[in-house]
Amino acid sequence: MVMAQSLYRLLKQRTPAPAIDVIAPSWSLPVLARMPEVARGLELALGHGELGLGKRRALGMRLRSERYRQAIILPRSAKAALVPFFARVPRRTGFRGEWRYGLLNDIRRSDPLLDQTVKRFVALGSDRTEPALPELPGLRPRLNVDTANQERLWRELELPTDRRMIALLPGAEYGPAKRWPSERFAELASHLVATGIGVLILGSAKERELGEEVRKPAASPLVRNLCGATTLGDAIDVLAAVDVAVSNDSGLLHIAAATGAHVIAIYGSSSPEFTPPLTDAKTVLYRALQCSPCFERVCPLGHLRCLRDITVAAVLDAVLAAVQHPHRWQESV
Repeated sequence: MVMAQSLYRLLKQRTPAPAIDVIAPSWSLPVLARMPEVARGLELALGHGELGLGKRRALGMRLRSERYRQAIILPRSAKAALVPFFARVPRRTGFRGEWRYGLLNDIRRSDPLLDQTVKRFVALGSDRTEPALPELPGLRPRLNVDTANQERLWRELELPTDRRMIALLPGAEYGPAKRWPSERFAELASHLVATGIGVLILGSAKERELGEEVRKPAASPLVRNLCGATTLGDAIDVLAAVDVAVSNDSGLLHIAAATGAHVIAIYGSSSPEFTPPLTDAKTVLYRALQCSPCFERVCPLGHLRCLRDITVAAVLDAVLAAVQHPHRWQESV
């Protein structure tokens, strides 16, 4: 969802007037609300993997009166193309995949240059006669920050304002093969508070226990577990205020990068070549083993060396270097 903002920015640069509406699951609407290019987020209330043919048809029928000129379908599944088809959008653009002939009428083929998710998204916003586009300066995601909400959070959560703050993002919904071990995050937190740096642990309510695994060993009031205590919109504002965010390859990593925080990105089963944080303010830690990237949810070899070989000392050094020499994200123009 964050990487898709690069496409929206391209569309706005080329044709400033038309409104961009985005069909999305309910959880992602707070992210869309922080994108100035998006006019409306249209909720598609379906569970993960649910076909929901009736719901897709009903939404498509309801959208017919909007008279959209084009729909760009980012997922490659057939079901993702159903709503624009039912809405009778005249131009339906997407990559070839999963029997979508008829559902799409502007079908694109992939290109070797489109070696990153963001490049594929941006390419769909270009005319098919243009060469495949790489990631372009000025199109990187940038989420709006609500400073009033930021101040409210600091006040209500009683967060310190007199010290540097580091965010730790230990979760990754995809699976344990993308998660640096919680005991490593806990050891990192202990080292940070020993230097007087405050630590905020962010994640969903489902990651509350994981947050406690990181918080408890430090035994310090400077470490706060905010997993489940903030909304997604709140998390955006918190991440915009911290000095550095240490994260697995997860949604929050890309949100942190889009708020301007310096990100320390830890990659295991996935690849920073495919889904890098779209910012110059980053430090990427990746072992690139023979078995990497496997893109599996659980390590198929059982050793998880791609993550376990990344030491606490290496991450701590990266954090301290970023704190001492801050490099906040600045938009290229």
